[in-house]
Amino acid sequence: MSDSKDFVTGVDSNAKKAPRRVVFVTRRTSAQVKAAEEETLQTFPEALFRAVVAIEVLAVALVWMALAFNAPLEGVADPSHTPNPAKAPWYFLGLQEMLHYFPPVVAGVLAPGLVVIALIIIPYFNINIEAEGVFLKDRARRLKIFYAAAAVLSIFLFLFHVYVALVPTLVVAGFMTLAAQSSPDSGAAFRRYLASKPLSFWIMTWFLFELVVLTVVGTFFRGPGWSWVWPWQGY
Repeated sequence: MSDSKDFVTGVDSNAKKAPRRVVFVTRRTSAQVKAAEEETLQTFPEALFRAVVAIEVLAVALVWMALAFNAPLEGVADPSHTPNPAKAPWYFLGLQEMLHYFPPVVAGVLAPGLVVIALIIIPYFNINIEAEGVFLKDRARRLKIFYAAAAVLSIFLFLFHVYVALVPTLVVAGFMTLAAQSSPDSGAAFRRYLASKPLSFWIMTWFLFELVVLTVVGTFFRGPGWSWVWPWQGY
């Protein structure tokens, strides 16, 4: 180690080519720098070019759909005649379907509010997308929690007669049970796939499944007075 106290530094845009490190070495520690070469991708122009291409393809597809298909618009609005059923836009039909079962405070305020709060809070958690399967560690305790949560949610939906939401819940619970009985060493590739999925995967799968089912039911299976009708019967 040189006796000189002069520190030489430099300015360079490439940190790998001209790295600079400032290290304080005490008597009980040693200077160690561990680094690994990782694949990199320049933001410009590669990533930006891909985003532009994706946006242009999407714009062309939307314009083609607008020219090829007429919008499903109804007649001119008549203040003296309210259409029955009066349906919300498709992206709100899931909430409108929930209003059929739950009080407005629950379906219109509490449920959407919890979703918004979750979207605000989630970025502050250290979520590892590559996490291991939910049942690969502490399997017995996690199975008890899973069975209890699935049973409570299923009973709640059954008591309120929310069968359209109960079915996706039971389907996801069934796949999670199969995942709990599988392992990364299972013979079937599908069972290995299920065993490797973390809790975040199952929660998002259940949420999207519920959203799709509620939206489809509200779009095609609800008639006058929000009664159940089959799509081929008409109303």
